[in-house]
Amino acid sequence: MILRYIKSRPLPLNLLALLLLLSSAVNVTAEDFSCLVTLGEQSWDLTALGGEQEVQRTRDTPPTTMVDKLRFNLCGDLPSLKDVPEGDQCPSSARACLTKTNQKDGEDRVIAVIPVAESSLDPETMPLSSPSGLSLIFKGPSYPISAEDPIPQSLKFSLLCAEGTTDPEFISYDNGEVHVQWSTPSGCVSTTDQPEDDKTGGGSGGGGGNSDEKPTESVGSGLGFFFLVLLLAFAAYLALGAYYNYSTYGARGVDLIPHRDFWREVPYMLQDVVSHLCSSVRPRRSSRGGYIAV
Repeated sequence: MILRYIKSRPLPLNLLALLLLLSSAVNVTAEDFSCLVTLGEQSWDLTALGGEQEVQRTRDTPPTTMVDKLRFNLCGDLPSLKDVPEGDQCPSSARACLTKTNQKDGEDRVIAVIPVAESSLDPETMPLSSPSGLSLIFKGPSYPISAEDPIPQSLKFSLLCAEGTTDPEFISYDNGEVHVQWSTPSGCVSTTDQPEDDKTGGGSGGGGGNSDEKPTESVGSGLGFFFLVLLLAFAAYLALGAYYNYSTYGARGVDLIPHRDFWREVPYMLQDVVSHLCSSVRPRRSSRGGYIAV
């Protein structure tokens, strides 16, 4: 189908069509939240917090006791529980599931199973200043679905910067939002690039020499990529032009070269340009001889 389209178009449009196909092959599609957060020049790596976690709180409601249990996975979907009825579990797309259990006289009765966060939606992110850390808010569906005015659910993480990791803490569940606080080194801003910034802004000495190397590498890689794209485009031009001449005119051998007459004239054009430059640079000799007037 692509070759049929290219064959039916003039040569310049063929080259444009090929470049569009090459550019579409390198497009990057958005993915689900992968526990890597970047806000401006700040970044957080939360991959160490991945995996299933469980946190709960107990509330006395005489003559019963209410247990709110939250299962969540910050970096992926929750797996299904074994030996638990399907009606007492959240759907497979849930990233966080809140189960409310009523206990009385040694008997447990599940009264609500609420998916408070889904993996298909990226969270809202915001840095925390006092104490420092990161705030994540995952959105979930409204609950209960059958109600006339269901409440949108959400899960808010307050990841506080700390030297060691503690167990997550169930803070509250209010107006459809579960609030979990977690002290962890992953809540601290990543400083892997900070030494390079210090070298760039530093004064004299060896650090200054190292800082100059970074822009050079960046410029070199950019020029290399540019010439690579230019080479690929020229190769595509030759290949498509040869195919066009072969399929349209039945050309063979040298006649396959697209715009052959133009390429024949290129050496002569370059020779004229060089001779013109040399004549303009060469110092002019005076044609007058004899004495010079004083």
